[in-house]
Amino acid sequence: MKTMSIAEKSINTIRCLSMDAVQQANSGHPGTPMALAPAAYVLWMEHLQFNPQHPEWFNRDRFVLSNGHASMLQYAVLHLTGYNITLDDLKHFRQWGSNTPGHPEYRHTPGIETTTGPLGQGIMTAVGMALAEAHLAGIFNREEALIHHYTYAFCSDGDIMEGASHEAASVAGHQGLGRLICLYDNNHITIEGNTSLTYSDDVVKRFEAYNWHVQDLGDKGNDLQAISAAFAAAKAVTDKPSLIVLRTHIGYGSPHKQDKPEAHGSPLGEEEIRLTKEFYGWPPDEKFLVPEDVKAHMLTCITGGAAQEAAWNTRLKEYSLAYPDLYASLQQYLAQQLPADWDQKVPVYQPADGPKATREITGAFIGAVADKLPWLVGGSGDLEPSTLTLIKSSPYLQKDNYSGRNLAWGIREHVMCAATSGLQLHGGLRAYASTFFIFTDYARPAIRLACIMQLPVIYVMTHDSIGLGEDGTTHQPVEHLASLRAMPHLSLIRPADANETTYAWRAAIQHTGGPTMLVLTRQKLPVIDRSKTAPADNLLKGAYVLSKEQGAVPAVILMATGSEVSLILEAQQQLLQEGIDARVVSMPSWDLFAAQPPEYRESVLPAAVTARVAVEAASPLGWERWTGDRGIMIGMEGFGASAPAKELFKHFGFTVENVVARTKALLSA
Repeated sequence: MKTMSIAEKSINTIRCLSMDAVQQANSGHPGTPMALAPAAYVLWMEHLQFNPQHPEWFNRDRFVLSNGHASMLQYAVLHLTGYNITLDDLKHFRQWGSNTPGHPEYRHTPGIETTTGPLGQGIMTAVGMALAEAHLAGIFNREEALIHHYTYAFCSDGDIMEGASHEAASVAGHQGLGRLICLYDNNHITIEGNTSLTYSDDVVKRFEAYNWHVQDLGDKGNDLQAISAAFAAAKAVTDKPSLIVLRTHIGYGSPHKQDKPEAHGSPLGEEEIRLTKEFYGWPPDEKFLVPEDVKAHMLTCITGGAAQEAAWNTRLKEYSLAYPDLYASLQQYLAQQLPADWDQKVPVYQPADGPKATREITGAFIGAVADKLPWLVGGSGDLEPSTLTLIKSSPYLQKDNYSGRNLAWGIREHVMCAATSGLQLHGGLRAYASTFFIFTDYARPAIRLACIMQLPVIYVMTHDSIGLGEDGTTHQPVEHLASLRAMPHLSLIRPADANETTYAWRAAIQHTGGPTMLVLTRQKLPVIDRSKTAPADNLLKGAYVLSKEQGAVPAVILMATGSEVSLILEAQQQLLQEGIDARVVSMPSWDLFAAQPPEYRESVLPAAVTARVAVEAASPLGWERWTGDRGIMIGMEGFGASAPAKELFKHFGFTVENVVARTKALLSA
């Protein structure tokens, strides 16, 4: 091995570990870790505030690898700086059961702050983390900053190309998130070739126009002093997020693959790795080599990080003495334990109150619990007057007042949902996001990642069906219930009336094992008379017998969700007049019902009763799980239309008359 500085040797260790792991897996992306190793080394060794032995320390800096295909860069650095990632873990990169998957995964690997991979998602999530830090600092900081940390993100040409990054940059610049620092790896290479094939943006001007502080370092991917100075300058700018543009060379040092797309998404090959190691002055036949002096040097992060955390704990102790009420409140934010009386002010609705759209209930519910749950924050994609998600006791979060609990995302569903995950990931907050149900199409990648991470974010989606009415097919989400029910770890609830909606919100607040999506109506629905039916708290079981049959065994089971439940209640009465004894089941949440014991599910949907009719103003896909082979589903086989909601429901067969006729036909068959 040639003589080199400890910094150069550490950087080459990162590079060679990355090459070796990708080669051993015969899968992965070696080129970007090779190019970004100097920047990663500088960040971790000189700027990042973290404690490898306590990865969850609250005041740590957050790091997001938005270009998640470069995961071996992060795994190598985490291993070398003392996180619980072993050399064997690196050797099992991308293998079954390893904690080093192909893209970084939250909860899977120590030190990974968020799951990344789909380009653009990481930088949007980082915006949410920075917003969380700013919000909590705005509430709790006094003379000395107790909450003061940075969010760093590495991103690629692909991240910058994705439209999602435009939304992220716009929000961050508008909010003046001075402790968000992104490094753009400008390596000019994507899978198909040089970026000049598709891309000629002036990224510097673009981000300056978004009100970012921008430093273009040019071709200084290996200049440690310049990179460190850029991070320092970025930290010194407190009123703007920062972008560092760094020209790097993908596959740096590879004699035949540097600056070529072949270095991006495939192993270099054994011979090319040997030649590259020779270029670095590295033993060409050594694999997974970590020199002892590199190990000793980079493991100093353990003692350094422990000292940083100890100093902060001292400040926290002093803070608790100086501001005991604020300290108690901070502990409440961090623990998020529900007070015994947290929901005592939630209204109970009576039929005499008149019909109410289920979206209306959100505003009343939030108003009833906001003071008890101060850590609850959220907002909408420019639709608050329709989704009614405003916390009226708090202002909007703005750069002149970060303490506001209401987030105005503008017409940016992509960043709204990804940054909401970032708020949740940061810790100390419980976050919700809201828009029309149809626009989950824009938010779906972020929703999917939240489900993968099992984050307890809450999605409030309104205007849930053809009941939207005159806006027509473009805004009527007929296929969305089916597609989102298919998403693992998402608890989806479509309540039938005002009281079911209050329990849907309770379910969402109490559910911490993954996201909850509330799917709510635009149109008003009658308040179900609970003196004649089962109580609304049965919603917590996912499905329940709302109105029993008259005899011992029903002739047919009518089941529905949301706005169609009141319809089948009316149909039950009409059928009874014609001598047909029906049971009505409200089924607001398939996943909650599926999680109930078999005995309960059998009590609601007895196997012996095979005549079943499901009614939902949406795609019928999936209902066969509950209707069985003999049952039928009255749903939407195509898109809706532009007309008043009542006309649409009549035209598409969501009427008492059609439900009765279809039920009679089923029974006669």
